[in-house]
Amino acid sequence: MLNKIDIFSDPRKPAYLNFEAGAAPLKNPVPPGTLIKARAHRHKRMKDKVIERDCAAILLYDPLNIRYATDCSDMQVWTLHNAARYVMLFADGPTICFEYKQAMHLAEGLDMVDEVRPCISWFYFSAGPRSEEKANLWADEIADLVRKHGGGNMRLAVDKLEPLGFDALRSHGIEIVEGQQITEQARRNKSAEDLILMDWTLRVCEAGMWRMRENSVAGKTESEIWAELHYENIRNGGEWIETRLLSIGERTNPWFQECSDHVGVDSDMLSFDTDLIGPYGYCADISRSWTIGLVPPTDEQKRLYEHAVNQIMHNWKIIQPGMSYHEFNEKSWRMPEEFWARRYGVAVHGVGLCDEYPAIPTHVDMDRGAGYEGEFQPGDVLCVETCTGLEGGRECIKLEIQVLVTEDGTRRLDEFPLEDWI
Repeated sequence: MLNKIDIFSDPRKPAYLNFEAGAAPLKNPVPPGTLIKARAHRHKRMKDKVIERDCAAILLYDPLNIRYATDCSDMQVWTLHNAARYVMLFADGPTICFEYKQAMHLAEGLDMVDEVRPCISWFYFSAGPRSEEKANLWADEIADLVRKHGGGNMRLAVDKLEPLGFDALRSHGIEIVEGQQITEQARRNKSAEDLILMDWTLRVCEAGMWRMRENSVAGKTESEIWAELHYENIRNGGEWIETRLLSIGERTNPWFQECSDHVGVDSDMLSFDTDLIGPYGYCADISRSWTIGLVPPTDEQKRLYEHAVNQIMHNWKIIQPGMSYHEFNEKSWRMPEEFWARRYGVAVHGVGLCDEYPAIPTHVDMDRGAGYEGEFQPGDVLCVETCTGLEGGRECIKLEIQVLVTEDGTRRLDEFPLEDWI
């Protein structure tokens, strides 16, 4: 008979998480005024980067960039694929939210928003065969604002834009500047208030992970276990989860098979990646692996797990402020060649409102010419990540931790324990 751990009495679980007794939502510990300070920091970061690139303004369509600059949240997932709202943030002028007409009230009264206007939508779903006509009306308004608030500067940064928009803006003499460098470099630096808000998302995420752990029993499907994370996130003010990356047993190898109606059995490995957008829009990007039934691992499961832990712990500990990405690569964990085929795409990546700059490949890819120049900076929040398995093997281990780069080193932000298998 398998020697199972009592899933309801794990001494590592925080005492306030009492799911079997029907726990109430967690109590939000964020102090009053924290969000206001975070908004001011984020808005200033975006404006400073616009000024550095000598642009009159930046036009934001990505809802995560809009959230960062204004803290206005409106149908975030829907507007990821429907260009129904946008923001104009001027270097020396107002920040104007163009909102879905029936939802303009969501931006009114926000600290960093100076004006709210109805958007002009010209994506095909809304405008149909009148898309070009609507795009020209939209460009007329954007150009008028650049002339009014740009001080003669006609350089407009843009984060993302449908093709019709480029020609429409250029016909007004506007020079379009790639805006993703501005948004990613702005978002990478986290203030003390950002970290308070992010910490709350991490606690909510980890509460969901404990709920998943207690439901990691034989007979449950991958989707049933994954739903526990969604439940805990939503009831505590979270927003959505970007992926469906949970798999069990042979479906963990290769990685990236999304959760399904596959049923777990005792001793199968369960692996997942949270990719959770929680309260206030911050991301908790954490990965863990454990066995269904929480039974002791097989020798092969233990071997894979030991390598995965060694990789992320080594890579975390070598990160220092001012270290270049190429120096990190030179000092990073050198995985044995048997694990190369199932390696993860990156060794380290940034995180904030979602996965963010930078993205640093493993040594296998960096040594082959992938990656780019750059260095770690204080205020970076990073995910240190691994996927460990064998091509042709049965299972993969997925682990990921979240750390902050400080002035004198790093500090781990997530608290959910790793398995005591090594």
